[in-house]
Amino acid sequence: MPYLQLEVIRNYPYATKKLLAKRIGETYAKIMKADANRITVSIRELGEGGIWRCGDHEPMPAAIMMCDIRQGRDAHVRTLLSRALIEMCNEVLGLETGQLNIEFTQHSGDEMYHQRLGSFSSEWSADEGAI
Repeated sequence: MPYLQLEVIRNYPYATKKLLAKRIGETYAKIMKADANRITVSIRELGEGGIWRCGDHEPMPAAIMMCDIRQGRDAHVRTLLSRALIEMCNEVLGLETGQLNIEFTQHSGDEMYHQRLGSFSSEWSADEGAI
């Protein structure tokens, strides 16, 4: 953990996705005070018509990022991360303002085992994640 899943409606070149994954990982590690070796990013290209945001009018094309993270970080830290990720995705992928939503699911550390590191994540502590 964390696992950051971005779903978009367009296809992007390999180099663009690699650049975005690198920037997402660096940004997450910095803001959330996390070990970059535990971060996984996926970019799912669902194609035109694959994601819609509903409202009072016609549905509009959307994008979403699901962030599975260790529980415990306050809303302020998650807000900083959300704003940074939205700005980055809008810049790198050319998303429209208002198109991307960020959602968090928080887990205990022992819900994600890392084969490469040979262990579960530790529980988050305030000392680890303070900005």
